[in-house]
Amino acid sequence: MEQVGLAAAASEVSLWSLFMQAGLVVKLVMIGLIGASVWTWAIVIDKYVSFNKAKRQFDQFEQVFWSGQSLEELYRTLSERQNNGLSAIFVAAMREWKKSFERGARAPIGLQMRIDRAMDVTMARESEAYEARLGSLATIGSAGPFIGLFGTVVGIMTSFQAIAGSKSTNLAVVAPGIAEALLATAIGLVAAIPAVIAYNKFTADAGKLSGRMEGFADEFSAILSRQIDEKLQPRQAAQ
Repeated sequence: MEQVGLAAAASEVSLWSLFMQAGLVVKLVMIGLIGASVWTWAIVIDKYVSFNKAKRQFDQFEQVFWSGQSLEELYRTLSERQNNGLSAIFVAAMREWKKSFERGARAPIGLQMRIDRAMDVTMARESEAYEARLGSLATIGSAGPFIGLFGTVVGIMTSFQAIAGSKSTNLAVVAPGIAEALLATAIGLVAAIPAVIAYNKFTADAGKLSGRMEGFADEFSAILSRQIDEKLQPRQAAQ
């Protein structure tokens, strides 16, 4: 009879039954961790799609930019639509360039500083957009195991209370509480491990995109610096 009872208890130990048998605190921990896992995968999918799209846009812009097309023509084309990444830096620099010359800029150093500042501000805004929600992955990755461990501790305490109440150390009495406690830890790890991996990958990807933006900004700044000298030197010589 004891073996039959143990077999019946083992048959009832499923993930759903463990969840339903868990105490309120352990249930809340599990629900929170499941929600964190869903949020993690939503961020992963969004970042995977957006980063791949950004890389393609970077490649397309660099191909057009270095094809020899006129900067003025390229600016007119891009200024009519929403831009991001390299194209946003280019438009910001060209916009400051045109405003300064329309107002009769005469100081090369001041003009160069304003253009560089415009590119820096745009680059910071774009980098912030690429890094958005990565902090959530870091938080889930670091806190998930500890939250699951908290649920485990509560579940084990419940098991000990069941043992004390039944005055029996029979496996059928102990197993459900320990199983639900370990399930909380498992869910915590399921939420945390993908979050840590995704955080490391997407942080590296965001760093690569930021590096490409910085490299382009430096190269474009040098190009505009030469053109500033070509435009302002005749004015200064005439004066």
